[in-house]
Amino acid sequence: MEPDLRLDTQLCFALYSASRKVTSAYREPLKDMGLTYPQYLVLLVLWENDHRKVNQLGEALMLDSGTLSPLLRRMEAAGFVTRRRSDEDERSVVISLTDKGRGLEKPAAGMQEDLLDSLEMSKRDRLLLHDLAQKLCRRLP
Repeated sequence: MEPDLRLDTQLCFALYSASRKVTSAYREPLKDMGLTYPQYLVLLVLWENDHRKVNQLGEALMLDSGTLSPLLRRMEAAGFVTRRRSDEDERSVVISLTDKGRGLEKPAAGMQEDLLDSLEMSKRDRLLLHDLAQKLCRRLP
């Protein structure tokens, strides 16, 4: 039996297409808030637990410091976060929300609710999709 190599049967392409469409759906609402999608992801982590070390943010977001550091510098320049050396370990940098960064949490929650509503998917289907995506991430190296 030969493998089915048609594009429309490929799991990798379905995931790639879905990821692009989801990220694109967030683009305009986030732009209205002065954010990029990666900046939004950083804020999600900080809204959950403020004052995180850069390496903790990198682990949560699956980003290396080479990618994360310039992103955090831009976020600091925009006034969303502050960066300071850790009191316990001078080698570590702690990222904290500013009032401006904290102030985006409520509008972001409204934006996310609107986007989820626009999917016209049941909560059960969204949770199933989320669980399957996480399972896939855990199984891939």
